[in-house]
Amino acid sequence: MLLIENGYMIDPKSGREGKYDILTEKNQIIKIGKCLRQELGENMQDNLRIIDASGLLVAPGLVDVHVHFRDPGFTHKEDIETGAKAAAKGGFTTVVLMANTKPCVDNEETLSYVLEKGKNTGIHVETCANVTMGMKGTALAPMEALAGKGAVGFTDDGIPIMDEEMVREAMKKAAALDMPISFHEENPKLITNNGINRGKASEFYGIGGSPREAEISLVERDLEIALETGACINIQHISTKEAVELVRRAKKKGHNIHAEATPHHFTLTEEAAIEYGTLAKMNPPLREEADRLAIIGGLVDGTIDLIATDHAPHSAEEKAKPITEAPSGIIGLETALSLGITKLVDGGYMTMKQLLTLMSFNPAVMYHLNAGYLAEGGPADLILIDTTEMEEVGEYASKSSNTPFTGWMLKGVVKTTICAGEVVYEK
Repeated sequence: MLLIENGYMIDPKSGREGKYDILTEKNQIIKIGKCLRQELGENMQDNLRIIDASGLLVAPGLVDVHVHFRDPGFTHKEDIETGAKAAAKGGFTTVVLMANTKPCVDNEETLSYVLEKGKNTGIHVETCANVTMGMKGTALAPMEALAGKGAVGFTDDGIPIMDEEMVREAMKKAAALDMPISFHEENPKLITNNGINRGKASEFYGIGGSPREAEISLVERDLEIALETGACINIQHISTKEAVELVRRAKKKGHNIHAEATPHHFTLTEEAAIEYGTLAKMNPPLREEADRLAIIGGLVDGTIDLIATDHAPHSAEEKAKPITEAPSGIIGLETALSLGITKLVDGGYMTMKQLLTLMSFNPAVMYHLNAGYLAEGGPADLILIDTTEMEEVGEYASKSSNTPFTGWMLKGVVKTTICAGEVVYEK
């Protein structure tokens, strides 16, 4: 048994907050109350580990529904074990992996490999399966079979699906399965060099870059099809003010529309691509200040209902290539919470409860996961956070260190991560 006492608890599901003790046994919370140690007899205390959470925030384990652990196929960048360690350090007790591995998750064998390896990490590792075979956009993957074997959703993240009829059929199948389907919205026909915004950043590098229309056009298409089919869809890593507004309008017409924002898109602009080079190259790219503020506005008013990291590890050698050759993406699991606290909560845009809703409860609900809340009978997935401590970013648990945030001073430090009643990270 584990007793967390003297902490300040926030449960984003019920809205309950205050100073409470939390008692867990095995993988469940069995009691939330005041002065719980006094209620336990001395015999019970013999098998009790007590964690003093004085001065700390006790919150549900975070849920990230957009991560790349590169396993199988690209394990020099990350693997399921190191990715899980990075997640635990960042306060995430549940992650949903993307399916763009090698081989990709369009078959039961690869799906089983990922899920079995995930069981030995200490956190909850779930995965999406692919929408199309080989992520080629020409034939649907066996979605029903993959759902039956444990996939929690579908995506070809990394590659947009350009065939409109293929998208429509995929949404119909996802709707019938009552499972979310997530879309990477970048029309390659409009992009000259991806990862860098067409504007000030592309002019700096003397390249064509990626225009905002590449995102807007596909978001508009897919929202229309989602409203037509009733599918639960997620617009991934939204980057433009126009796409935010399209989602806002669509949400007024249908309840199954979701969108996610990454910490780098609500923190940085294309200026960072100029300052940090390939370490700030990502798909979709960092855009303008008006876009960053629109994303924050969407998070505040519920248009964007998820924060997801798009944790995308790459080796130092790959990121050292020229701007047009280096891969896009940054790691994010170990900085997401502190960026949220520093930029959104301390920035005066939202409360800590709202941030936790975006990073735990809402993602869990969209993926039908039993996670993201604190309640008696609920999962013993918790994190203890010092929301006032400042810490310099660095010393990553991830295999990779490709991020522009190294050296930044951010507020909010995860002190303890508990998953299924076991301490999986302790600072």
